[in-house]
Amino acid sequence: MLLTEYRLDLTIQAVRAALKMEHPADAVLRHFFQQERIGSNERSLVAETLFGALRHRLFLEHACTLEEKGLASARRITLAYWVKFGGYNLRELKPLLKVKEEEWLGLVKSIEMDKLPLSIQAELPDWIVEKMRAQHSDAEILDIGRSMQQVAPLDLRVNTLLAGRDEVLQALQSEGMDAHATPYSPMGIRLKYKPALNKHALFLTGKFEVQDEGSQLLGLMLSPKRNDMVVDFCAGAGGKTLMLGALMNSQGRLYAWDISEKRLTNLKPRLKRSGLSNVQPQLIAHENDAKVKRLAGKIDRVLVDAPCSGLGTLRRNPDLKYRQSEQSVAELNVKQAAILASAARLLKKGGRLVYATCSLLHEENQNIVTAFLAAHPEFVLIPAGDVLKQHHIDLPMGEYLQLTPQQHNTDGFFAAVMERN
Repeated sequence: MLLTEYRLDLTIQAVRAALKMEHPADAVLRHFFQQERIGSNERSLVAETLFGALRHRLFLEHACTLEEKGLASARRITLAYWVKFGGYNLRELKPLLKVKEEEWLGLVKSIEMDKLPLSIQAELPDWIVEKMRAQHSDAEILDIGRSMQQVAPLDLRVNTLLAGRDEVLQALQSEGMDAHATPYSPMGIRLKYKPALNKHALFLTGKFEVQDEGSQLLGLMLSPKRNDMVVDFCAGAGGKTLMLGALMNSQGRLYAWDISEKRLTNLKPRLKRSGLSNVQPQLIAHENDAKVKRLAGKIDRVLVDAPCSGLGTLRRNPDLKYRQSEQSVAELNVKQAAILASAARLLKKGGRLVYATCSLLHEENQNIVTAFLAAHPEFVLIPAGDVLKQHHIDLPMGEYLQLTPQQHNTDGFFAAVMERN
């Protein structure tokens, strides 16, 4: 794409707004596009640069210090991104450059990545690297960090209540889409590119939803039966709720609980499309709400997709690594432990509990589960690998489900399966 002063100025404005970290990056971009009525080429350039700058922010800020008094301004971060990661050369940029910027960008282009500190190479803040060092070697942290710098594919989940995967796959392929069955989830489809699907006939008729393959595996770990009573404890906008409802063939009873009315409101149109009649969305005030107490000991399956740092989703949400901190993770740990303990009270004997996060940190994952099991001897851990085998999913796992982009091409997910004796 030809770079012009107009396109540079637009991009700088958007990057500057995102770097303030006042709002999530996707919300910043949405607001920017509402304010600036621009063409599709400009939208594409702005979106790619904004998310790319956030993915590579630590390197770009380092690059801005190569000169004396070097400032990490939105302009410099944009130019450095284009030269180092955006595929543009100095000749294309030259008409846009100020005095000395060409010389500086030449230095940026020549930086040898493997000579930089681990946190810059992995694009993970120091506090995250230090936490990960407790379980990973530096080489593993670098692998994970680099995989998080890639753009995530677009995964779909076929609504098995209304369609089969082959039917949807063939329809998408017949339209020229680069679509393939996902390797692990039996109801997943992966698209190489990201076409706009919100007006696609198959989407509008409820035959598929957008959902990462890793998230789909969480629903399979719960393995609800048709006439079970099931609770999705932190339902959010309901992606996993809809999957669980389809696994139950729209039978039994499925409660979708959340403390956010807005998120549950977003579930309603999705629920209408899905054809499900067994879902009951309910607003709860907190994890000890009266609704929780009323159903204690009566539920067959509970999914706790706990509020977490989201560090497993950095391919999609690169700004999260700057929006979280050691303190915010410590606060989440308290919340996670409380929610898990409360959700466990719902289960009848023989009932199954799945605790899941989209985090890479042990503090939010194994540590929470270990502490819970120590305090609740009536629960036992069921090896995740055994549960996957029951679903004929060829995915070697030990006690826990642990997914990472570099190994599985999914978001980073953790799940533990527990049953009440």
